[in-house]
Amino acid sequence: MAEKKGAVPGHVNDEFYQISGEILSSFPKYRPPVDLFRFRDDIMVLEPYCKKESRLSNEQVEELAGICAEGDLFVSRADHHIYAAHIIKQLDLVLQDQNLREAEIADLCIRALVMRFSEFCEQPVKPVFDPLYRDLLVTTEYIFADKHRMNAFMRRLFRKHDQARHAVNSMTVGLWLWLQGVGDVRRKDMDRMAVAFLMHDIGMCKVPAFLINRQGALKSEERDKVNLHPVIGVKLMQKVEVSFEELLRAGYEHHERADGSGYPQKIKEAQISRVGRISAVADSFSAMISARPYAEAKDMLLAARELAADRRYDAETTKLLFSGLAAGDFGQFVDMDANLEKS
Repeated sequence: MAEKKGAVPGHVNDEFYQISGEILSSFPKYRPPVDLFRFRDDIMVLEPYCKKESRLSNEQVEELAGICAEGDLFVSRADHHIYAAHIIKQLDLVLQDQNLREAEIADLCIRALVMRFSEFCEQPVKPVFDPLYRDLLVTTEYIFADKHRMNAFMRRLFRKHDQARHAVNSMTVGLWLWLQGVGDVRRKDMDRMAVAFLMHDIGMCKVPAFLINRQGALKSEERDKVNLHPVIGVKLMQKVEVSFEELLRAGYEHHERADGSGYPQKIKEAQISRVGRISAVADSFSAMISARPYAEAKDMLLAARELAADRRYDAETTKLLFSGLAAGDFGQFVDMDANLEKS
């Protein structure tokens, strides 16, 4: 992308995105979805070029391409919600746009994953899984380039509950925990862990909604149905031709506990894999901090403290989570639920 270094006033970058050729070409050719602005070198200001959804002539389309090639085309950050709704459908563009901030890329990746996961829950078949997997690989490619970028994702944990938000929360927390315990990271391993943490609870999409949202205690036969979801989830992923050790372990073991009180296999301690132990913590923490029909959302630090005190969970993993939150490693948290609902 052409960057007009030193030519654009500093405040402009706080209020506008510079549009790349890749982004422009992804817009509808004759009706851009956002207001576009042109930077005028002669007077050093941005001036409106066209209004969102206005019809462009062939001459304007050609001129716009030239303006963009010169690095003089911008969109207002006030249109971020429109820009975001557009780009999450072509998430790979975040890897090409050098003008997006770290916070904005984390926001876009999370929104895209929530959208794709929701679609897969509604129709859990391979053609619907493939776009979800593609966007997940965009996310891991972005994080792999700089592991500290995980903190921007940790600042964006949802506090409202649905299956997609829970899945993305669990992936974020799980991936952050996993990265704390490894040295050199292979991209293939990160990809597999991300899939495992994201899809660990997918069997819940086959559990009737009235059971998931029940406020009172479940009957014994109802609880038995819910407790089958780890097995159902693994079988579902095998049907979409996604099956590897980390995913199987996360799916089967995220409800296993160190004292053997979990399900479905009743295994304990060292019998539970590392990915299973991390999945258990990420799953429970994500549930605890989210408002559900039968429980209010807990403060994040309180939830982490309760997990650290619970000997059914892996002590090393819970200590890492509590220490990170207590030390303020993630900075100021973002109201991601409001951001999602605004888009």
